[in-house]
Amino acid sequence: MKKTQWVAAALAILFASAAFAQSDYPNKTIKIIAPVPAGSSADLLARIYARGLQEKWGQSVMIENRVGASHNIGADAVWRSAPDGYTLLTAPPPSLAINKYLFPKLPYDPETFVPVTVMAEVPNVLVVRQGLGVDDVKGLIALARQKPGQVTYASTGKGSTLHLAAEAFRNQAGVELLHVPYTGVPQLITEMLAGRVDITFVPLIDVYPYVTGGQLKALAVGTETRFAELPDTPPLADTLPGYRATAWFAVALPPKAPMALAEKLSAAIREAFGRPEAAALFKNLHGSPILDTPAEAAAFIKADSERWKQVILANKIDAE
Repeated sequence: MKKTQWVAAALAILFASAAFAQSDYPNKTIKIIAPVPAGSSADLLARIYARGLQEKWGQSVMIENRVGASHNIGADAVWRSAPDGYTLLTAPPPSLAINKYLFPKLPYDPETFVPVTVMAEVPNVLVVRQGLGVDDVKGLIALARQKPGQVTYASTGKGSTLHLAAEAFRNQAGVELLHVPYTGVPQLITEMLAGRVDITFVPLIDVYPYVTGGQLKALAVGTETRFAELPDTPPLADTLPGYRATAWFAVALPPKAPMALAEKLSAAIREAFGRPEAAALFKNLHGSPILDTPAEAAAFIKADSERWKQVILANKIDAE
């Protein structure tokens, strides 16, 4: 970019920030686009803060679920929207942190979104089927080394976060595993319960009743410290230092949105999650609130993106 172009762009952002500071935002309906199905974790979190914003500001807040293309359809719709705060993206990792490494060309640039906050994260859990004969991560690694390529792991498809979590484990543990992809988490869990696949990495929300009920065994959590919901299950990082695999849910604005707008929305969303029903939702999701600032959210997303970039490039993974 030429110097004159850079100066013009900087002035445009400065003037946009000044204009926002003097505006009466919001003065019309706010639309939240979620690239996930209604009833999913990201969608439920969006509905919590949508109600909070609506009550705080007295303006309608609507949620639009635009599903498809590995979250890219919804993300692209927000990316092409005006940066005026009336269109928000609520999304898990793929559209903001992962897809840019899986797809040779995206219709949008994930790095140009303006992060508002990371609302929450849910740990991925390493679970094994009953009867596999291992009691901890070291035992699983020993088994995989004894039977290279024979221990199977389930995921929701090539390039999915579950697939990447397992590949990160495989790389760090130095073992060969056999990938068995399924069309979705329900089918994956059915196969695990039937004993037709050995291990999987899956969000705690999806396996909590089976782990606490004894049908599946949790060996480790993907957070860096023990997780309150599974206090007796150690972090995988205890065995493989630096390992981390969580699902998280962020809010972002289109490119060139003023930072003052991001900060105002971030503060309002934190306030919205102070409502009583938010605590109940976090409990039901088996997740931990984060609710960070725009700057903290940007750093969080960048760090997670770099983590998955290394896994994707090392294993030459692309989208199906």
